[in-house]
Amino acid sequence: MRTATATAAAVTTALLGAGVAAVAVGRYAAAAALRPEPGRPLPGGPRLSIHSTAPGRVALTRSLTSLRPGTHGLVAPGVHAVVGPVLPDAEHDPDTVVRELLSVTHGTLAPGTRVTLTPQVYVGDPRTTLGLDHADVDVPGELGALPAWFVPGVRDTWVITVHGLGGTREHPMVVMPFLHRHRLPVLDLGYRGDLGAPASPDGLGHLGESEWRDLDAAIRYAVRYGARRVVLHGWSTGAAMALHAAERSALADRISGLVLDSPVLDWHTTLRGLAAARRTPAVVLPLAVRAAEGRAGLRADHRPPGADPGALRVPVLIFHGPDDSLAPWGPSRRLAAARPDLVTLHTVPGAGHGAMWNADPAGYEEALRRFLTPLM
Repeated sequence: MRTATATAAAVTTALLGAGVAAVAVGRYAAAAALRPEPGRPLPGGPRLSIHSTAPGRVALTRSLTSLRPGTHGLVAPGVHAVVGPVLPDAEHDPDTVVRELLSVTHGTLAPGTRVTLTPQVYVGDPRTTLGLDHADVDVPGELGALPAWFVPGVRDTWVITVHGLGGTREHPMVVMPFLHRHRLPVLDLGYRGDLGAPASPDGLGHLGESEWRDLDAAIRYAVRYGARRVVLHGWSTGAAMALHAAERSALADRISGLVLDSPVLDWHTTLRGLAAARRTPAVVLPLAVRAAEGRAGLRADHRPPGADPGALRVPVLIFHGPDDSLAPWGPSRRLAAARPDLVTLHTVPGAGHGAMWNADPAGYEEALRRFLTPLM
């Protein structure tokens, strides 16, 4: 009897210990998933090896990622380069793919270097990188001054750009030349957690649920300095911020349109993807997701952005596609289907998260031109 009792107690203790450990691992994974890492590639993308380089071309490990269409950045510690389309007629080994090498911004693409494909094409600032005059400005936010780049234009409709997961103010520079050609002022915002911006009070990201207030501050800044109307152009969680601002801002009447690139509209799936990409054991993945939702304030009584299509009041252009594994495009399709009077979905196949422009720059900018023309 004593032996049976001791065995039962040992089993119970072991189970309780395993449960406590699982909860601890879940909480740790939740914090890792929510902790913003601006400027670092998102987790989950495969590392690629540089096999060789030649003038105007680079050979990479062959994978679905290295075969993605369009223009992308290649990053490694101390290295940034820009690659163009795949060169199908270039000689290569069966396990490699050859892409056009457009530039090496800094560092060296030495054979054996492990790199990551990223949507961030430009590094630097609008003047040094694009030759666009700009001003470094501080936007007064609730947590302190928010750094932003202002690229002037003659129109009184401003475009406020806001990056998303894994990005920085440098990411939206891909559309700055287009916007500048159309004489639209651009305010490119850094927000809580970014380099030079105040930290989030808890040190965590909230997938736009709290960060939208920094975008609201940018709207107030734009109106104060001459904008009659604003178009919000957000990527990933920046797109979620734009939807929140359109629903909640006291200056929502000044918003004339939304451009949403890879919008995070399904918190649960995105958090699961972030936690899984950080190698959270499958057995504690549900715990990690629940812990992350709780820590970020994304509980069941909080509706994700875009949950109420009837709340939309302005035209919306969504860039999204079926290959986005971090922010599924199902909610984007449903939003477009629910409000065909206001929402246009531009489908981009073959594009990763936040890389809709990268996959087809010309098609992206033509869709953007058609959308923005009546709003200018």
